[in-house]
Amino acid sequence: MAITAFFNPAQVGKLSLAAALAVLMSGAAMAQTAAGSGAAMVPPAATIVAKVGDHEVMFSDISELYARLPAQYRQRSIDALFPQLLERLIDSRLLGQAALDAGVDSRPDVKRRIKSAIDDVVAQVFLTEKVESMLTEEMLQARYQETAAQAAGGGDEVKARHILLDTEAAAKDVIAALAAGADFATLAQEKSTGPSKTQGGDLGWFAAEQMVPEFSQAAFALQPGSVTPTPVKTQFGWHVIKVEDRRANTPPSFEEMRNQISVQLTQEIVRDYLDDLRKDVKVERFNFDGSPAQ
Repeated sequence: MAITAFFNPAQVGKLSLAAALAVLMSGAAMAQTAAGSGAAMVPPAATIVAKVGDHEVMFSDISELYARLPAQYRQRSIDALFPQLLERLIDSRLLGQAALDAGVDSRPDVKRRIKSAIDDVVAQVFLTEKVESMLTEEMLQARYQETAAQAAGGGDEVKARHILLDTEAAAKDVIAALAAGADFATLAQEKSTGPSKTQGGDLGWFAAEQMVPEFSQAAFALQPGSVTPTPVKTQFGWHVIKVEDRRANTPPSFEEMRNQISVQLTQEIVRDYLDDLRKDVKVERFNFDGSPAQ
C-alpha cells in the first residue's frame, strides 16, 4: 500500500529541491492567475476530485501537477485546466497500478528509483514547510525597504529613442535629416541597424547605469524633446539619440516586487540551511570515472 501511494507519478514525478521551491512559490502566482481570469474559488486541498478503483485523487494532486507545468501553461487559471489535469492524474494512476500488478516495483533498478523519489518528496515537503515557517512578512518588508532605498538613490531615468549606424557619416546624415523635419521613429525604422528599429528606436525608460557610459553621458545631457547634435560613438557603432521624457527614478511598489523578493529570500534561506547541514556531515565526492576527487 505504501509503495502504491508513492508510485503515483502525479505525486512523485521527478521532483527536485528546485521543484520544491517552485511549488512553494506557485501558491501566490496561482491565486493571482485565478483572480485575474475570473476563475472559480479554489477548493480545499483535501477535496476528492476522482476515484480510480480504491484510490482517491484529491485537489492537492491537481495543485501539485499545475505547479509543475511550464510557465506559459500557468498563464491559464487552474480551474480552466482542471479537466486536462484530472485526466492526466487518472491516466497516471491507471498506469502506476498496471505496473505494480506486473511486479515492476520488485526490480532492483525500480526500487532504487522509488527510494530516490520518496526521498525527494520528503525533502520537498520538509524544505517547503521550513521556508514557509521562516519567510515572514517582516522579512519581506525589510528587504523591500532596503531595495527601495537603493533604487531611490539612483537618480533620474530617461525615456529615449536611438538610431544605430555603422559610420559617423551616416549618423551625420540622419542628424541633418532630423534638423530638416524628418520623423525620428520613421528614420529609425528605415536606417537603424539596431534591434530596436522595429519599434522606431524606442528604448523605453532606463537609468544611467543600464547603458554603456558613452551612451548614458550623451542621453542624460539632453533635455526632453532634443536630439544629440553630433553622433555618439560606442562599442556598438554610431548613435543618434533623442530623449523624449525624464523622471525621478521611483522604485516599484511592495506589491509589484513581492514575488521577486520572496524568491530571493527563499533562495537565501535554502542556501544557508544547506550550508548548516553540510557542516555536520562528511561528504565525499568522486570523479566521473569513480576515482576519489581531490
